[in-house]
Amino acid sequence: MSASLEAFLNPKSVAIIGASNVPARIGGRPINNLIGSGFKGNIYPINPKYSEVQGLPAFSSIADVPEVVDCAIVAVPVAHLLKTIRECADIGVRSVVVFTSGLAESGAEGAEIQEELTAIARDSGMRIVGPNCLGVAVPANDWYGTFANYPATGLMKSGSLGIISQSGAYGSHLYMMAQKRGLGVRYWVTTGNECDVDVAEVIEYYAGKPEVKVIISYAEGVQDMSAMKRALRAAHAARKPVIFIKVGQSSVGAAAAASHTASLAGSDALYNALFTQYGVYRALTTEEMLDVAYACQFGTFPKSRRICLQTISGGVGVLMADAAEAAGLEVPPLPDAVQKRISDLIAFAGTRNPVDFTGKALADPRLIEEITDLVIETGSCDSYLVYMASVASSPLTRDAVAEIYRRLREKHKTQNLILSIMATAEDQAHYENLGIPCFEDPSLAVRAIAALSYFGEAFEQVLPSEDSARPQDALDVPMGPVDEYQAKKVLQSWGIPVTDDHLVHTREEAAAAWSTIGDAAVMKVVAASILHKTEIGGVLLNIASAEAAADAFDTLIERARAAHPEVDEVAVLVGPMVSGGVETVLGVINDPLFGPAVMFGMGGVFVEVLQDVTFRLAPFDEVEGRRMIEEIRGRAILDGVRGAAGSDIDALARALSRLSIFAAENADRIESVDVNPFLLLPDGAVALDALIATKV
Repeated sequence: MSASLEAFLNPKSVAIIGASNVPARIGGRPINNLIGSGFKGNIYPINPKYSEVQGLPAFSSIADVPEVVDCAIVAVPVAHLLKTIRECADIGVRSVVVFTSGLAESGAEGAEIQEELTAIARDSGMRIVGPNCLGVAVPANDWYGTFANYPATGLMKSGSLGIISQSGAYGSHLYMMAQKRGLGVRYWVTTGNECDVDVAEVIEYYAGKPEVKVIISYAEGVQDMSAMKRALRAAHAARKPVIFIKVGQSSVGAAAAASHTASLAGSDALYNALFTQYGVYRALTTEEMLDVAYACQFGTFPKSRRICLQTISGGVGVLMADAAEAAGLEVPPLPDAVQKRISDLIAFAGTRNPVDFTGKALADPRLIEEITDLVIETGSCDSYLVYMASVASSPLTRDAVAEIYRRLREKHKTQNLILSIMATAEDQAHYENLGIPCFEDPSLAVRAIAALSYFGEAFEQVLPSEDSARPQDALDVPMGPVDEYQAKKVLQSWGIPVTDDHLVHTREEAAAAWSTIGDAAVMKVVAASILHKTEIGGVLLNIASAEAAADAFDTLIERARAAHPEVDEVAVLVGPMVSGGVETVLGVINDPLFGPAVMFGMGGVFVEVLQDVTFRLAPFDEVEGRRMIEEIRGRAILDGVRGAAGSDIDALARALSRLSIFAAENADRIESVDVNPFLLLPDGAVALDALIATKV
């Protein structure tokens, strides 16, 4: 499908419908841009009022143009839009870029018109960008199908960056900022209301273009999650970094009343899950997005997070070390032999890591080369950041330092070497041409290296499989309300360990169940419509005898009847008390856009107050389950604290994976799942409670 985007990204002929003689007007800007850039294709202004527009012959209708155009730019009032688009489709125009606004963003009437645009695109095969978009541009082809201001600035550097933005104004801002950051733009697309072409399809197109090395995207929302997954999978396969700004947060809505998981699963958390699983870097600011894109364009992605910091300032060395630790990088001490050699070269140097060259390096810059070469040769790190302040542009050291890094790069061609320098544009270009990124702020350089390391790891990880293996004896989720006993039986059949419970309906059955357990027991009210048992006193602990179990049965039934007289069928669950271990929470939320997603978090205060949870889109394997576990802030508790035994991490990862398979296979039936608490033991794990909310 993405191949059809060629018509508006590499057009040989263009028509501007609603063309204006005034270059500053929306219908005049694309013509002015194309003439000014030297666009080599045919340009056809369409406006029945004129015989000539901006020096070009004008046509009364798209039907009068002497050839079928690749792309028509549409800048007409909304009242004339459908007629115009139908005319384009009828004569075989291959694509249209619709500037016109006042559609779905303006209300129900506009939304109906936009739906008609979608239908025309679907039925005719003509691709539509927009409506309510700012257009497209490909600087390498002098193609500026836009009414944005940036072509007038003359900053038209072409390069390897692909930009895709739902917002036209922000997309234009990204273009300008990328130019200022030294990033050449290969493709620029704004999708607006996305009646046809969307962000995902453009990302997939970029993934397949060898000339695109880095992809940056801005979106307020995604319409087709399957298409987005496919696009991100394509980018990952091509080892192309995708850097994404996703704005806006929302709640999953009414389902939160029935599910603890749902209350924690705003769509923003699920976007984080998507990005993590598919190796996308989520930037929070424009500066971060473009800094990371700038570093990525050099194409070096470290194999590990180990970084060696080198500096002419001890204080800046500490600053960089702090930033590295905060960014999740490792700053390992250099080998003893290397530290001794550095001390031999510079008596008062910092040798551990960071390496402090001290002021002596200013008098003899060759020491920088020898030390940098020495630490790279050790192979103990995969990234090297050198803070040089203004040394690279000082008349006293400029040429010597430039030659030093030329030799270092020649010797270490594939190392991730980054400089933090204050330099002229000319001097910075020298280092960039050597494949060495340059940052003025050392903390921002550290952040960029952390991003490169993220991509280095992401490109090596296996993406989640879209297949899921249903266990042979797995039970389907019943239609309608599901009580705890049923929920546990279903989950157990899918490989989730649960307590060995007994469902009882009389005093005598309760006593007999306790005798089977023969030890301290827990007893609970069981009814599909009573979701929150503890709120009505519906859970009793440490039942120590058969007689106590019989009495507890009466108490629980009485409390259930008093709190919920409308409930006809109430039973009691008798199960073993399980002591020790660490409480965690597992859950599933079935989102309308993302589909089923699995949640994991630590129990107690961690989930209730700190909301220390993470999500993944289902299904996934045990490796991804382990990655989830490692993301939790309370992760260290699972290794045992204050003499406590460590938890069975394998059992937890296995349960997460199997819950994800259950969720994927039952997506048409479940609304949400809570397994809370899921108790981790030194050997194994067990679900103490479970709730499955089904679709009505």
